Amino acid sequence: MPGLRVVRWGTERLRVGPWRGDQRLAYVAPVAETPPASAGMVQRCCEVLAGQGYLEAVTGALGVAEQQGFLAAGFHVREELHLLSRHLDSLPLASAAPIRSGRRRDRDQVLALDARAFPPFWRLDHAGLAEALGATRHARFRVVVRERVLGYAVSGRSGARGYVQRLAVDPACEGRGLGRSLVLDGLRWMRRRGADRAVVNTQVGNERALRLYQHLGFRLEPSGLAVLTRRLGDRELTS
Repeated sequence: MPGLRVVRWGTERLRVGPWRGDQRLAYVAPVAETPPASAGMVQRCCEVLAGQGYLEAVTGALGVAEQQGFLAAGFHVREELHLLSRHLDSLPLASAAPIRSGRRRDRDQVLALDARAFPPFWRLDHAGLAEALGATRHARFRVVVRERVLGYAVSGRSGARGYVQRLAVDPACEGRGLGRSLVLDGLRWMRRRGADRAVVNTQVGNERALRLYQHLGFRLEPSGLAVLTRRLGDRELTS
């Protein structure tokens, strides 16, 4: 995957690379379907990244169990996320929308839309979009197009669990049901592929997204997720 590689220490592995193309800020994430990283593995990974010139590391969205090794290695919470889930046994009807499969030639428009929909820290670049598309064993990339891309979604499945991995609608088109249609398209795909439950996360404070997911039957989990960070070098990372 562009910009990412795997750091190994014994039998443990973590994926690393630049965060959103920033060569000062490292991205660190668990490898799918592996046990949570130990503090020793996280520390070893940080030493490798510091040696490569990174000044700070930031994790993907981690659950409580996944956070433990990072917290013990000196990371702290940067962003808190709501975690929601729902069963896929019964899904509401979706209004018609011009949804089709996302294509490679759509990616520039998708990323321009993503930049309009999210604050700078959360915006994707080409490597980040590739990371979202490759984060699970099976993925679905869908776009809403009316002359240009108005919204997109990345859904994933691993075993019986489905994931709403990315959803964005052009802010000028909010309120037209495009986000709802994209989410339901992904949920139906997950169910056809054998998933029985779907999960999604959204930033604490993103009330519009939270209302959308709850309206579609998602329920808040007792424990949320967190993005963690840690300085790696002697200098502060400044914007």
